[in-house]
Amino acid sequence: MSKPKHPRMLADTEAQALLSNVRVSPRKLNLVAALIRNQPAQAAVATLTFSKRRIAQQVKKALESAIANAENNHQLDVDRLVVTKAEVGKSVVMRRFHARGRGRSARIEKWFSHLKIVVAEKSQDAPAIVTEEAA
Repeated sequence: MSKPKHPRMLADTEAQALLSNVRVSPRKLNLVAALIRNQPAQAAVATLTFSKRRIAQQVKKALESAIANAENNHQLDVDRLVVTKAEVGKSVVMRRFHARGRGRSARIEKWFSHLKIVVAEKSQDAPAIVTEEAA
């Protein structure tokens, strides 16, 4: 006897990738995640490739994993994928002590984060983003 199968929480046109316990603070990771939210998947990969932030390479690997999950597990079209969610959450905090002057100490906090990237397949007839020239 086993537990019943956990129902799928995402739509049929969505796929996700999770990155747990990343050694970066949630605030810094959220700055990188904000770069790729609501972008086409290929544009998001290009953005992360040329980002100067240290954590961008790990976020890029997670995004490529989400794209591969969409293609291989859910048979979605890679060319029509869009990053719909890039959620950042808090994880554990390592607390260390640093010796200070006159016998005192100061607490150093080393933050860890979680990242969840969801990509979805958008239809061909979806409205295009309006630019200033077209308006």
